[in-house]
Amino acid sequence: MPVSPTDPDSALGDLGLGAPPRAAATLGALWLLVFTAASQTIIITPVLPVIGEALDAGPDLLGTLVSAYSWALALAAVVMGPISDRIGRRRVLLIGSGALAGALALHGLAQTYEMLLAARVLAGICGGMLSGAAVTYVGDAVPYRRRGWATGIVMSGVPVGIVLGVPVGRVLAAGLDFRVPFLAFAGLMTASFFLVLAVVPQPDVELDESRLGVRAFVTGYADLLSDAGNRAAALTYFLMYLGLGLFIAFLPQWVTDTQPLDVSLFGEPLALFGLPVDFIATLFFIGGMASIVIGPWAGSLSDRAGRKPIILSSCLGLAVVTAAVTYVVGPRWALYPIYVAVMGLFALRASPLQALMTALVPGRQRGTLMSFVIAIGQVGTGLGALLAGVIYADAGFRTVTFASTATVLVMAVVVWWALPEPREDAVPARG
Repeated sequence: MPVSPTDPDSALGDLGLGAPPRAAATLGALWLLVFTAASQTIIITPVLPVIGEALDAGPDLLGTLVSAYSWALALAAVVMGPISDRIGRRRVLLIGSGALAGALALHGLAQTYEMLLAARVLAGICGGMLSGAAVTYVGDAVPYRRRGWATGIVMSGVPVGIVLGVPVGRVLAAGLDFRVPFLAFAGLMTASFFLVLAVVPQPDVELDESRLGVRAFVTGYADLLSDAGNRAAALTYFLMYLGLGLFIAFLPQWVTDTQPLDVSLFGEPLALFGLPVDFIATLFFIGGMASIVIGPWAGSLSDRAGRKPIILSSCLGLAVVTAAVTYVVGPRWALYPIYVAVMGLFALRASPLQALMTALVPGRQRGTLMSFVIAIGQVGTGLGALLAGVIYADAGFRTVTFASTATVLVMAVVVWWALPEPREDAVPARG
């Protein structure tokens, strides 16, 4: 019977990461890495209008900043997955965090759109080294019966990035310069590197001892994708992030075009660090709060109720909410509950889905699978952002929301029809 996550010491002791203090330190290091990596990825969306004004770039060019990063990350992730199965997850965490810290620092030198695009591509390559590494580490080290909760805790760094990293980054970008948030995240990623170095051990999992070459690389992916469950997992991840990319990429632009951005409290302009706080910053803050609460709870719930029922419930709810956005948002305040619902429903499916996927293959293939599905997800995000830019320019944001809704419904069909639900007694804990 699973240990209740309401008892922190018992829950931490049940994770297979050593004594509770060591387990907490390991989860904390992974959390900071996820928080920083996610924040520097997500921040590009709310600061697109600031970048466009500073670098004189239109929506068509701005969309490529999202898509180019996503595709670079996808390519690097596909390469790094088999490598991580051979060198171990700890080394991957160190290599990726160190490289990404350097790439983010280079954003401070970007004076033109082309220079910023090059910096985002480099960051995507470095981010690809890290893609899936934290989740895969949890899959290596934590028993399946507790994996949903542990995954939810680690991946709560993503919504905390939305709550803290993105609004603060938006304020810094709008009040100072769009380069400042990336420099701040470079510092945090450097801290992540040293924290992983100090407290995160290599999990006791069987590694792939075969020699890696082009032939082994191709054969490994061919073997992986010969399984119908793995193919369904990849398609599910692609559709999840295609829908998200469609909806999120130009939401700030739509808000900027249709809503006043000033925010006041008791008649006084709201400020942070002496800089003005605008509506987009508060929107991401409020929406992210829902994700922080729901992500770990959803992972824990899926440990008891199964992964697929939670994922399907999220998809159906998200389809309804996404389709309704442009109909119910008239006054500005109406966008707050809508965005809370969107981010909460996305968090509801993310942790259970990631925990499920780590159980589809043995440890020697886990890095390859997780890197591959996340790469496919990044392709989906990039394609979604690119399509959103085209649709937004030609048909408006309502049509963008319809496209996102259709994608979510197709994902629900794939999950229901083709994605397997692993049983703990069928999951290889080691190797």
